[in-house]
Amino acid sequence: MSDTTSSELPNAARDGRLSYAIFQLARAHRGHAAAMLRALDLHPGQELLLMQLFDRDGQTQSELLERVGLDHSTVSKSLRRMQEAGLVTREPAPHDRRVMVVSLTDTGRALQEPIADMWRTLEQISVRDLTPDQVETFTTCAHTIEKSVRDHSRQAPVG
Repeated sequence: MSDTTSSELPNAARDGRLSYAIFQLARAHRGHAAAMLRALDLHPGQELLLMQLFDRDGQTQSELLERVGLDHSTVSKSLRRMQEAGLVTREPAPHDRRVMVVSLTDTGRALQEPIADMWRTLEQISVRDLTPDQVETFTTCAHTIEKSVRDHSRQAPVG
């Protein structure tokens, strides 16, 4: 495991080493996950929607949007692709025809174990050179940073 040293950083990122490391980590992790998802004929983000539906099928599109933390257009596009691939159905809710209820098809439901296996493999790759204590510390720090960024985003306009 190599550390990112200040000499490897672009000059503009020298006062943002942690942020640059997070960016590099997220890019590498997402790239590897995307390759694993392609093997399942999925696009990044679709597995997050499917995992929510595995836990509770028949959610509204708005509920899914809130649970995965993606923007509306990304979720709509993903669900449309997933519907075209036969993984989910989207039907108007009986109580309000404007509300779309998303449900798994048998094909979508069949991806539960392959996605769980993929996630386990990605975890094993990710923590390979870490101790259990390092994994716990990193996870705690990552959640703290995420909360800080989300809280700031809610409070102040970007700029």
